[in-house]
This record gives sequence, C-alpha cells and structure tokens, in this order.
Amino acid sequence: MATEDVTESKLLLAEYDRIKEEQKARIGFRDNLLYFTLAASTAVLAITVQTKRSQLLLVPPMICLVLGWTYLVNDEKISAIGRYIRDHLGPRLTELSDAPAPVFGWEAYHRSDVGRATRKRLQTAVDLFTYLVFPLANMIVFWNSASIHPPLLVVSIAETIALTVLAWQFLRYAER
Repeated sequence: MATEDVTESKLLLAEYDRIKEEQKARIGFRDNLLYFTLAASTAVLAITVQTKRSQLLLVPPMICLVLGWTYLVNDEKISAIGRYIRDHLGPRLTELSDAPAPVFGWEAYHRSDVGRATRKRLQTAVDLFTYLVFPLANMIVFWNSASIHPPLLVVSIAETIALTVLAWQFLRYAER
C-alpha cells in the first residue's frame, strides 16, 4: 500500500483550505447577524407599538449589544484569517515553491481596490447605525415616555454605557 508523502507544502495547503472554509462560514454568519438584528429589533418595535408598553424599548438595545458584539468578533476573525494568509501562509508557500509571484495573490489584490476605503467607511456607518444609533433612538423614546421607573432607568443607563463601548470597539476595528 502506497502512502502519500506529507510535505510542508501539503500541510500548508490543507491549512489554507480549512481556514478559508472557516472564513467563508464566518462571513455568512456575520452577514446574517445584521439581517437578524434588524428583524428582531423591528419585531420588538412592532410589539411595543401594539401594546403601548414603552419599557419594551429597552429590548432592542440588548439585542443590538449581544448580536453587535458577535458580529464584531466574527468580523475581526474574518480579517485575522486574511492577515494570516497574507503575512504567513502565502509567503511561506511562495518560498517553498520558488514561485515567481506570491501565491494567494487575491488575498492582497482585492485590498488594493480604489473604492475599498470608501466601502469600509460606509460599512462602518451601517454597522454603527444598526448597532448604536438605532438602539439609542429606542432609549431616547423610552426616556421621553411616561413609564420610567428607577430600575428601568438604571437598565437604560447601563445599556447606553455598553452601547458606547461597543461603538468604540467598532471604530477601533474599523481603523485597521
């Protein structure tokens, strides 16, 4: 029975295949989080309007906090995978193969698009609107409602602080 030789190149290519699969799965999950956040928040708003229970306005900020953090973590892992391929895997395979050009050229090429910086800024704006502005608008409406009770006020202040931290994290990762 013949066994295949295990070489460093084969191991690196296998690793590339696995992390690209992980990246693809994370991209799909991240993108669906945005839609789910909007759907869940809209559903809660509809219930709030129907029942006229303004305390329900504190639910979308919690949804946005949890799903926004999950979105951000996945987005960072997607970027980290790309950096790993560009900075470690690609150069190592290029070296092993004596290729005249870097392997996995797409990993660097697609980042050189002239519109990329604008798209990244617009995506950050969409992320901040979804995960910060929208839930803060809920808070403002809640704060102007007649049903503010001290425990709910404390909850709304805690959510506002947490949303501010989340916004800071979005901006921090956007700078990369």
